[in-house]
Amino acid sequence: MSATPTPADVWTSMLEGNRRFVAGEPRHPRQDAERRHELAHAQRPTAALFGCSDSRLAAEIIFDEGLGDLFVIRNAGQVVSDSVIGSLEYAVAVLNVPLIVVLGHDECGAVRAAIDSTGADAPALPANIWRQVAPIVPAVRRVLKGNQGASSATVDAEEVGREHLRDTVAGILRASELISEAVADGRVAIVGANYRLADGTAIADVVVGDAS
Repeated sequence: MSATPTPADVWTSMLEGNRRFVAGEPRHPRQDAERRHELAHAQRPTAALFGCSDSRLAAEIIFDEGLGDLFVIRNAGQVVSDSVIGSLEYAVAVLNVPLIVVLGHDECGAVRAAIDSTGADAPALPANIWRQVAPIVPAVRRVLKGNQGASSATVDAEEVGREHLRDTVAGILRASELISEAVADGRVAIVGANYRLADGTAIADVVVGDAS
């Protein structure tokens, strides 16, 4: 990777790491004591990653990265909030990352909870859980509307997850003038990717900016 990596450089490197992970041949780079000491007083991540809190979605493992490589923000269902936007803006404006990766996945509990909440006899969720999954509900309703006869019991959760992933990318750009300007200037790109739990692959679903 070049001294000043482009968004495409970073995404290509992350995909190479993901391929190693899928093949069962991770290198576990930059995880030794020397790297730890090198980063003790400053960090220089090459990407910000906003993903779901799911315990199976450990970003540095999935992309075979090391200490200091990824600036990671996570919450259940990768739902945009003020704290998420502030963290991503810090990564762009202060840490100068050229790439934001939004990482969703299949079998997401938050997506499932949002789907179940639309059922006619759905029990009320605890208030804080409802506030977390409520932003996913519009994606649920769009998928239900586009699939006549589908219900909360039969709707394709993966399709809902993909819709929500796209909503999340759009929500970041809508909420942050700083990030949207960086994308427009070509300094930053955003990749929305889906992670497959069973096979370990991360596949780009939506790309904003030049990451290819």
